[in-house]
Formats: sequence, structure tokens, C-alpha cells
Amino acid sequence: MPSVARRDVDPAGVPPARTVRDLCAFLTGHRDAFVLTGAGISTDSGIPAHRSADGNWARSAPILWHDFLHDPGARRRYWARSMIGYPSISRAQPNVAHRALASLQRAGYVASLVTQNVDGLHQRAGSREVIELHGSLREVVCMTCGVRYDRGVLQRMLETENPALLSASAAALADGDSAVELHADETFRVPVCDGCGGTLKPDVVFFGDSVPTMRVGAAASALAHSSAVLVLGSSLAVYSGFRYCALAREAGKPIAAVNLGRTRADALLAFKVEANCGWALRRVCEELALEPA
Repeated sequence: MPSVARRDVDPAGVPPARTVRDLCAFLTGHRDAFVLTGAGISTDSGIPAHRSADGNWARSAPILWHDFLHDPGARRRYWARSMIGYPSISRAQPNVAHRALASLQRAGYVASLVTQNVDGLHQRAGSREVIELHGSLREVVCMTCGVRYDRGVLQRMLETENPALLSASAAALADGDSAVELHADETFRVPVCDGCGGTLKPDVVFFGDSVPTMRVGAAASALAHSSAVLVLGSSLAVYSGFRYCALAREAGKPIAAVNLGRTRADALLAFKVEANCGWALRRVCEELALEPA
């Protein structure tokens, strides 16, 4: 892998952009890479990211865990927006970035794949043993009795209980959210557990909540068995992802990134390819004579 001399770092400590060929050399030199993906790898599948290239919220901030848990009005708004937004994310298909990454994994360039995304597109593209840091939208769990529901089944329940909202349309937002707004006098029936009447939540980690300890440990163990980290499409603004860059830096493991815009780990990177993930990973597969899945 090309070394990064001190003269390659500007006064702010941010490495310059590098080429796809450097990225290929990085993967070839570290065939046990720990890959961490974020929302930027799924935007070409029509799923918006939470943040813009400068790291700020692209639209309104997502619901917080505390509000979902304690504020019935916030929970009502969440499920109404999710009812309108879920069909869009459920129809999303893996894009060239997901398929290229699956090919790289099969070819032995990726040892561990950890994602901050909840869309399940890596698995649908053929990637194996994906660690989903923030959970998955595929299921909904009862917070009282622990029973699980398929999200598609719950969608049908939501639509049956709230037919007045079926005609609503709104811009899709990140993670199956939508920009629909309810009027104060509208009544939306929030789903509850069929068995115990408990509160249902998607099986994902909300902002303000913590990633389950076992999941954090599984990703840390995967990192320990890798010699380098590649970040794809993440600003690393939340600590759940950034922690692995910090751990890699402590262990002396090089970190590279493909991302449009700055990341929280810019000062830690060996180099960054500031480009669309699909474009970059397609080029990587071409250089390594691989076909995206």
C-alpha cells in the first residue's frame, strides 16, 4: 500500500483525495479488510441519507429514542411517517456498490462487513455474515413481551387501521421515514402487540439509544482479526461507527475511506477517495478483473 508521507497532509491534518488505483492497492495489500458502510452506499438505491456532504442533517433530524419511548405524540408521528415511507424502502434494490462489495467479499478482499444501514441491501446483493450495527427494518419487536413481527405484515395492519392516510404522498427520507405531516386533529392508530398490548418498535437503534453490547463486541472482534479498515459512504458522525476507526488508529491499523464530503475520521485516514461509492467500487472491480454480482 502506498505510504502517506507527512508532506501529504495539509495543515488541518486532512489527507488529500487519492485515486481508485490507490484503493485497489489498499485492498490488495490488506486482503482481510474490515469494511464499514453507511448511508452513502445506499443512496443510489433511492434511499436518502440522513446527512448532507457537510455532515449536517439533510432534512429534519430523525426521531430520538427518548421521544419514541416516552412521548405518545412522537410515537404516533413516527408510525404515520413510517407507514407512508416503508413501501419505498421495501422496494429498494441493491445497487452497483452493494453488488461490487459482495464480489470483493467472495474474491477474498473483504474479511468483515459491518453496516450502519438498516435496509438489508447488502444481504440481498449476496454479502455474507453482515453485522448490522443499528439493526434492521425487516422486523418489529414488542418492548414488553419480546415477540417479533415481520415489518411487511405490520404494514398491512397499519394500512387497515389507518385507511385515511393511504392516499397521502410525501418525499422519502432516510431509513423508511417520510416527510408526511399530520394535522393536530387527525387520529392515527398506533400499532400495539397483539399478544400483550405492548409498545411496538422497529428492530433498529434509534438516535440517542445504544448499540447492543453483543453487536458492538462482534464488530470489535472482527476488527481485531483484520489488518485495515475501509469506510464506505459514511460521515462517521455518530460514535457507533466512528469507534472502530478510533480502535483501528489505536492498534496502528490503516484506515481508508470512500465518501462524498468530510468524515469525522478525516484526520485519521491514510487516504480518502472523495467519490460516489458505486462509481468507485465499480472501478475497483474493473481494476481487479471482477464482475459486480
